[in-house]
Amino acid sequence: MNRIAPTALYQEVAERLRQRIFAHELQPGNWIDEQKLAEQYGISRTPLREALKVLASEGLVELKPRRGCYVTEISRQDLDDIFPLMAMLEGRCAAEAVERARPTDIAELKKTHDTLEAAAREGRIDGFFEANQEFHKKIQELSGNRWLLSVIQDLRKVLKLSRLHSLSLEGRLQQSLDEHRLIMAALEARNTQEAERLMHDHLLSGREALVKMDQKAAKAA
Repeated sequence: MNRIAPTALYQEVAERLRQRIFAHELQPGNWIDEQKLAEQYGISRTPLREALKVLASEGLVELKPRRGCYVTEISRQDLDDIFPLMAMLEGRCAAEAVERARPTDIAELKKTHDTLEAAAREGRIDGFFEANQEFHKKIQELSGNRWLLSVIQDLRKVLKLSRLHSLSLEGRLQQSLDEHRLIMAALEARNTQEAERLMHDHLLSGREALVKMDQKAAKAA
């Protein structure tokens, strides 16, 4: 009988670095000190470099010849390119979710939406953000399209590199909640075209909010 090998060391290292990047402990644009990290984790440079290759394939770091490895810095143009693509993909997910979700699936999604409502009502931005992420993830899973899910997950990883958080913009939390309510209603009504359109527009609305935050920050500087 062939034994199942434990998770490779480099995969564990990749996950630790991934979480540090998402938490902005390793800031976009920062040089990654391979020797220091290897010492911190008590490993050799080999699994660390393998881990960095994984993160590079996900777009989270950049490997530059003779200069080392840097955390990817996402630009305004990157956001302008990514959000319309995300809008198209997540809109398609919503449409396929309408076609494939069972009544029990919609009921479970409604529970997540209720969590979203509660967080908004209590002004808990972090709680709203987490429920929002879960809401989108469940719709993606309900689509039953693993290819869509894979591409969206990769793009969402890159979006986490952005320093901006649109929900902190005045009025955006309520606007986002209103958009989610309409999406939920379209899913419950089994309205394929409306669910796709609303999800598409919701993603583009998020990009518009980030633009406003960027402009506000520029004026304050």
